[in-house]
Amino acid sequence: MLEIRNLVASVGGNQVLNGINLSIQPGTVHAIMGPNGSGKSTLSNVLAGHPQYIVNSGEVTLDGVDLLAMPPEERARAGVFLCFQHPVEVPGVRMDHFMRAGYNAIHKSRDQEELDPIQFDRILQEKVKIVEIDPVLLKRNVNDGFSGGEKKRNEILQMAMLEPKLSILDEPDSGLDVDSLRIVAEGINALRSPDKAVLLITHYQRILNYVVPDVVNVLINGRIVRSGGKELAAKIEANGYEGQEQGQTLHPSA
Repeated sequence: MLEIRNLVASVGGNQVLNGINLSIQPGTVHAIMGPNGSGKSTLSNVLAGHPQYIVNSGEVTLDGVDLLAMPPEERARAGVFLCFQHPVEVPGVRMDHFMRAGYNAIHKSRDQEELDPIQFDRILQEKVKIVEIDPVLLKRNVNDGFSGGEKKRNEILQMAMLEPKLSILDEPDSGLDVDSLRIVAEGINALRSPDKAVLLITHYQRILNYVVPDVVNVLINGRIVRSGGKELAAKIEANGYEGQEQGQTLHPSA
């Protein structure tokens, strides 16, 4: 599904990614772990098409199509979704209106029927149950006054509504208490599918106790230096990232 070859990228004039190679197949969850400043969020923003992140060299394809040649809106229509590490508030834009606009834009691009507010609301109310979010929040402005946990659940709700082919989740566990972490993780698991893939970026093993990855990739200094199974995340949790640069690949990328 997603193929990344020798990806080198910069932000603010500083080269951050130094040759990323990664292959992600449908139906799999790939975790990316790494210390602060290793390039995790840079990778997610490059894949989503953030204009401040510059690709210096390399290739990225989604189902054989050049992803880097697409503007962000085309990537979204092609099935790429980014769950933000720090979801922002959007004054003046109601949450359910925002999601219906995105939902209909994607369906229109695929020559599928657009939904009126009543039709959309029926689907939305079913998806709300996945993330246990208060339906009242959907009538408020985007993330306006939401708690940290509500913002993260709202991101997973958008993922549930848009049903992306590739979901890039940038630290969906950051700042969450135990209950919110469980709800977010259960939402991610409920949306796993044989024809979809997830790239899950995290600092900590704790979310991987709920969302079991097919592959754990260690990203250090802009390179994936080691890949393995869930046991690799446990070793990092116990011993930190020191020495991982010299590690051997324990499991091929799925």
